[in-house]
Amino acid sequence: MGRRLKFNIFRYNPNDSNSVPHTDTFYLDETESMTLYIALSQIREEQDPSLQFDFCCRAGICGACAMMINGRPDLACKTLTKELPEEITLMPLPVFKLIGDLSVDTGTWFRDMNEKVESWVHTDKTFDPTAEEEKMDNVLAEEIYELDRCIECGCCVGACGTANMRQDFMGAAALNRIARFTLDPRDQRTEKEYFEVVGTDEGIFGCMGLLGCEDVCPKDLPLQDQLGNLRRKMGWSAIKHLFQIIRA
Repeated sequence: MGRRLKFNIFRYNPNDSNSVPHTDTFYLDETESMTLYIALSQIREEQDPSLQFDFCCRAGICGACAMMINGRPDLACKTLTKELPEEITLMPLPVFKLIGDLSVDTGTWFRDMNEKVESWVHTDKTFDPTAEEEKMDNVLAEEIYELDRCIECGCCVGACGTANMRQDFMGAAALNRIARFTLDPRDQRTEKEYFEVVGTDEGIFGCMGLLGCEDVCPKDLPLQDQLGNLRRKMGWSAIKHLFQIIRA
C-alpha cells in the first residue's frame, strides 16, 4: 500500500476582494513515480478545479512550476513525492507578484531584469550574412553555455535573503547574466560600463553570500563562483578608478 499524502496548499486570489489568504488541505494516495506536478494536476482534476499553479514543459526546462515546497524553492515537475514526508506544504515563491494560489508572475520580473542589465551582446559590428562565421574557442563556448542554461524559474530569487528584503536587488539570475556577457568576446563593453550596471549595492555588492541561490538552483549553475568572479572584477575596477582620481 502506498502512503496517504496530506497537502497543505496556499490559497488566495488577489483579484477577488472576498478572498482571504489561507491554506486548504487535500489528501492523495501516493502512486509510483508521482511528482508534485502529477499530484497537483490530480487535485485540480478530481478535487478542486479552481486551484491555480503554473506549468508548461513538465520536464524541468521551462521553470514555470517553481514554488516553495516545505519551505524550499524547487520545481514541482522534478520533485518526487517519495523524497518528501507524508505532509507537504506548498506556497508560492516570494518576491514575485502573486497571480493566485501557487501562481506568480516571474515573466515581468525577468523581463525588467534583462532590460536593466542590458542582456544582449553589445557590439558596433554590422551583421553580414555572407561573412564567414566567427569561430570561438570550444572551452570558452562551453563556459558561456554553462551560464546560459538558466531557465529563469526564479528559485534563486525566492531563496535570496537580500531579494526578500529589498525589491531593488538584482538577484543571482541577473548577476549570472552579466557574468555570461563578461566572458563573451563578442561583447565590447568595458569594465567601467559593466561596473555602472552591477557595481552597486543593488548589484554585486548587495549579495550577502548566504549561498541560498546556488543551493536551490534546479540546474546546478555555479552561481557563487560567478558572483565571486564578478565581485573581484568590479572591486578591481573600483580600485583602478580610485587611483585614477588620486593621480588626477
